[in-house]
Amino acid sequence: MSKIALITDSTSDLNKEDVEKYNIKVLPLRVIYKDREYMDRVNITPSEVYDNLVNEVPTTSLPSMLEVNNLFSKLEEEGYTHAIAICISSGISGTYNMVNIASEDYPTIKTHVFDSKSLTMGEGAIVIECGKMIASGKSFEEIVELLPSIQSRIKVYYVVETLTYLIQGGRIGKVAGTVGELLQLKPIISINEEGTYYTYSKVRGRNKSIAKLVEIANEALVKDKSKIWVLHGGALEDGKSLYETISKLPNLSEVHFGDISPVLGVHTGPGLLGIVVMRDNQ
Repeated sequence: MSKIALITDSTSDLNKEDVEKYNIKVLPLRVIYKDREYMDRVNITPSEVYDNLVNEVPTTSLPSMLEVNNLFSKLEEEGYTHAIAICISSGISGTYNMVNIASEDYPTIKTHVFDSKSLTMGEGAIVIECGKMIASGKSFEEIVELLPSIQSRIKVYYVVETLTYLIQGGRIGKVAGTVGELLQLKPIISINEEGTYYTYSKVRGRNKSIAKLVEIANEALVKDKSKIWVLHGGALEDGKSLYETISKLPNLSEVHFGDISPVLGVHTGPGLLGIVVMRDNQ
């Protein structure tokens, strides 16, 4: 009898209810200040990171190899025969590669490490679908085969208040960023098929950038019935307003609201608003 473990990392932004419901093992990334270190979503919250950005912009790091090894050792002790790990895009973080390497030291557990080529609930949505399939009794092989088709139904779009933090983190070109700041351009950022950031479109000003997210959601819903997650990073009121607007759109199968992890917040700064769209149809 096979026993399948479901693993992800903290940037999947899953809520506590889903983590408990599907018994998901979450590997926390790390937020590192000059004199202290935190585990993402374990002993630091997104708002604590945003509130302290004026004093210090921390760096971020992968889960520690010790934590990954401890997790696999525990899975062995608990009698797991298989594991499916869904990680933040390998084009953005080294987490996928690290979990892959660590899993090789545990041959008693047949492990499939899946590159979500996404982040936040673009990653989390795949984890939830995987949790549903494990709960329904699907086999390890069946689930692994279905993961790419689930991934293909998901798109992530977000806008930031300022490009400063993406520039500092080397996530966006300095020249493009500086020019954008001067012109008050707000790029709508998405993730391409390789799992790296690209500029989906550009608008001028905060209000137009939020309106563009609504337009993107509406266009997606016209084509297919979909689930949408509205996410914010240090922009609670704008996030709630965006959630209310999107909740009224037709053809929604589900709509959810949440915040992004402290690790992701370090790279975007306060003022992030995003949507994750997942088509219902295969």
